Amino acid sequence: MNRDEAETILSEAGGAPEGEFPLLEAAIACAIHEDPTRDPVLAREAAAIGVERLAERLKRESPEEAIAETIAGDLGITGDLFTLEDPENADVIAVASRKKGLAVTIGLYYLHAARKCGLTVQGVDFPGHFLLRIETEEGPLALDPFSEGRVVLPSELTRRALHAGLTPNVADRLDRLMTPVSDRAVLLRLQNIIFANASAHGDFARAERAALRRALLDPADHRPWLDVASAREGQGALAGALEALQRATALDGGAALAARAQRERVRLRLN
Repeated sequence: MNRDEAETILSEAGGAPEGEFPLLEAAIACAIHEDPTRDPVLAREAAAIGVERLAERLKRESPEEAIAETIAGDLGITGDLFTLEDPENADVIAVASRKKGLAVTIGLYYLHAARKCGLTVQGVDFPGHFLLRIETEEGPLALDPFSEGRVVLPSELTRRALHAGLTPNVADRLDRLMTPVSDRAVLLRLQNIIFANASAHGDFARAERAALRRALLDPADHRPWLDVASAREGQGALAGALEALQRATALDGGAALAARAQRERVRLRLN
């Protein structure tokens, strides 16, 4: 798979209905789009083993125990405690070989295995730290994929929410803290992380690729094109930045004022 083929896969995923979003294949396409030398076989093999082991464990273990032991135990994938800023932590293929990564990247393996084995597991867009929500006979539980899939108690959720800056009246609302998001939103969160880290380190080419992947995965959203424009401007590609701003304006008239101001600034630099 080359970068153009990856973009085709991401475009097709962008048009898929929410219940049919191809999470694993879209995540692999994101990894190949970032680095075409990656071998997708590594991720697919790890995911297949995860499905096989989870199916076996579910015969004798509770869902929350089975999925945590499968990904953290059998596959050996857990959070990177020492080199969190390493770009490979955000790459689903690299995580399969390194056995460590970000919470959201690891969460992709949890979600894929759960889907294939009939479990109801969804991502939770928790502030500052990605979590998973699993439905059990006793009710929903929060799992932390970064910490070997351990259950996060309600009191800990509240503490984390307060630490992230949420107000007490919101931090006590477990129904809001554990609101599930779509698989598409999970993968978009990962691309947002990549964009933010790349921008902070001045790697505008990488930031542009991450923003472009968001645009392909969520084609109705104008915001990724604003980030594409910003990243292109950071590289001095002013004509490309102007094109991205025009795309943003075409998608959402509400973005027109901000995009127009940015576009005029870029146009002045072009002249």
